[in-house]
Amino acid sequence: MRIRDFTEADWEQVWPIVEDVIIAGETFPYDPTWTSEICHDVWVEAAPGHTVVAEEDGKILGTAKMGPNRPGPGSHVATASFMVAAAARGGGVGRALCEYALDWARRQGYAAMQFNAVVDANEAAVRLYRRLGFTVIGTVPEAFAHPTLGRVGLHVMHRPL
Repeated sequence: MRIRDFTEADWEQVWPIVEDVIIAGETFPYDPTWTSEICHDVWVEAAPGHTVVAEEDGKILGTAKMGPNRPGPGSHVATASFMVAAAARGGGVGRALCEYALDWARRQGYAAMQFNAVVDANEAAVRLYRRLGFTVIGTVPEAFAHPTLGRVGLHVMHRPL
């Protein structure tokens, strides 16, 4: 598996991944009625942000976006988001993308990385982020409307770089 910069030609394979995650409604607070164009604008980061794909044998298995968590006085803290194709989950794609994002943020000079809205019911992601050194610094109760579990919490997770 190789992680590389996103190119516009990749959207044809990235969009189905994004669409599946959004329609499932279990991990991202994106509107399931958003079009491909809206999702492209939300997912593909402009500089100083960065968007990548994880690919193997020409097939895109996942994607990540990363950049400053906030502008101005908050721009020394990075953030990132990850989406993995359903068929590739559990195969290390998410971990590889997260490790890439952490390394990218270090190289860019960020002091820390923060995730603002990790669905507490997304146990696989929470476990992975904890293994990679993140801690839950707070949970907003009932902030995410999960399609089967009802209202669940959103974790804010952080780690220094």
